[in-house]
Amino acid sequence: MFGMAMGSSGVAAGNRCPWVRAGVGGIATQHRTDTRAGPLGLDLLSKGCSANETVRILAESNDFPGERQFAAVDVHGRVAFYSGPEINNINGGYTGDQCVATGNFIANEGVPKAMVEAYEAAKGLGFAERLLAGVDAGLAAGGETKAIGAASLTIADKEAWPLVDLRVDWQDSPLTELRRLWVFFKPFQQVFVDQVIHPETMEKPVGAPMNI
Repeated sequence: MFGMAMGSSGVAAGNRCPWVRAGVGGIATQHRTDTRAGPLGLDLLSKGCSANETVRILAESNDFPGERQFAAVDVHGRVAFYSGPEINNINGGYTGDQCVATGNFIANEGVPKAMVEAYEAAKGLGFAERLLAGVDAGLAAGGETKAIGAASLTIADKEAWPLVDLRVDWQDSPLTELRRLWVFFKPFQQVFVDQVIHPETMEKPVGAPMNI
C-alpha cells in the first residue's frame, strides 16, 4: 500500500502533485510543479529503479531542475527526495522508516521532520490516519507561509486505480474538511472495489451514496 496526504496553498494540488501506483510506489512532484514527473517517475519505479535512482533521473532529465522538488518511495520501502537549488524559499525534506516528507514555502525547516515523526508515532492507527496525522503535524509545526487552501489523500492498494482519492479545494480549513471527508468515505472504500470485481454479490450498506 502506498499513499500521500498533502496540504497546499495552490488550488487543485491533489490533481498535480501526488502520484501512486499499486505494486510500484509513489511520487511527489512539487514547486513549480511538473506534473509530467508523476507518471514518468512511476514508470521508472515500475522498471526497477530505486527511489534514489528515480529522483536522480527526474532531476537530471528535467528542463528546469533547479525549480523542482521531487520525492519517491519504491516497492521496497526505500525513500528519497530532491529540492532544487533555485527554490528561493524555505524548503526541504526529511526521511523516516519507509516514509518521506517534503515542503516548500514552509514556515521553518522543521516542518517535514514534524510530519515524519507524527506519521511514525501513529503506528497503531490505520494507514490513512497515519498519513493525515503527518500532514496535520506539518501544519501545527508552522505549515506554509501562505494560507493552506487545498488538501488531498491518495492511496493505492491492489488495483490499477487508487483505493482512496479524496480532494478538497479552496476551503478555509481544507485539512479539517479532508479528515471529515475521509471519515465519511472510509466505510465505503472496499465497496467501490467490490462493485468492480464482485458486483453480483454486493449488498448496499446502510447510509451508502445512492450511486453505488
